[in-house]
Amino acid sequence: MLEATTNPVETPVLNPALAAEAKIARIAVTVFPLLVVLAGVAGFLLPDAFKPLAPSVPFLLGIIMFCMGLTLTPPDFASVAKRPWAVVLGIVAHYVIMPGAGWLIAVALNLEPQLAVGLILVGCAPSGTASNVMAFLAKGDVALSVAVASVSTLIAPIVTPLLVFFLAGSFLNIDAGSMVLDIVKTVLLPVIGGLAARLFLKKLVSKVLPALPWASAVVISVIVAVVVAGSASKIVAAGGIVFLAVVLHNGFGLGLGYLAGKLGRLDDKARRALAFEVGMQNSGLAATLATAHFTPLAALPSAVFSLWHNVSGAIVAAWLARKPLTEN
Repeated sequence: MLEATTNPVETPVLNPALAAEAKIARIAVTVFPLLVVLAGVAGFLLPDAFKPLAPSVPFLLGIIMFCMGLTLTPPDFASVAKRPWAVVLGIVAHYVIMPGAGWLIAVALNLEPQLAVGLILVGCAPSGTASNVMAFLAKGDVALSVAVASVSTLIAPIVTPLLVFFLAGSFLNIDAGSMVLDIVKTVLLPVIGGLAARLFLKKLVSKVLPALPWASAVVISVIVAVVVAGSASKIVAAGGIVFLAVVLHNGFGLGLGYLAGKLGRLDDKARRALAFEVGMQNSGLAATLATAHFTPLAALPSAVFSLWHNVSGAIVAAWLARKPLTEN
């Protein structure tokens, strides 16, 4: 994740020590959708080559979350105390809008149970790992973006399973307790491990920071390839409806996230940050949980979301960056 200091007038200024990370992050975000597309095509055309990697998906997600932990610092969490209203608003908006939208879209499109659960699971996941990069590119409030993404990730072991249980329980049997343990192992512990490494191995970590966006992009692409390989036989039939559901889901998140900031009387930079914090999900986590607890088909919405939210996020960020910041 990116660090920032806020300026009331100008675009957030990155910590000079992370300037290289910011530059590489922008490149990675631009190239990332292409990597995911190539990974998805590879998984579809060569399913037998990627299916054996399915048991390694939780480990791969752990690598991504460890990388996220490496980018966190105490000031990221201190910003929560400085403006709790904005952070709480972002967390509530994230965990209300996206789960609710996922359920509504699944019902409206009459998705089959596995796909419905998969879409809801995406909505119940914490913020996406690239959301703060998009906030930076959109001239948004990066510090707020980091704070919301960090807190949403840390509370995910409790919030995500409960939301999935209540919203998706009517479609399939949900083992919320097992899901809690999986999120603790694949998300919470790796993030804490990365944060500890950042605190105690500062010099070593500073050398690898610029490579983290690429590492995350490559690992997520591998996860997508594995997920697509697992459901390759059903993609042709289900791909169209899943893509429509994901586009609607992501669009509602981006638009309603910005609106939530406006209704909460936050400034324009904060609204831009919340748009991405609400609309971009940790689809890698959703894919991991779907694969572990349901079927490969349930993980398909996560794979499609992983591609689409980076494409739409980059487009929206570029559009917002061209718009002047408003006073209210």
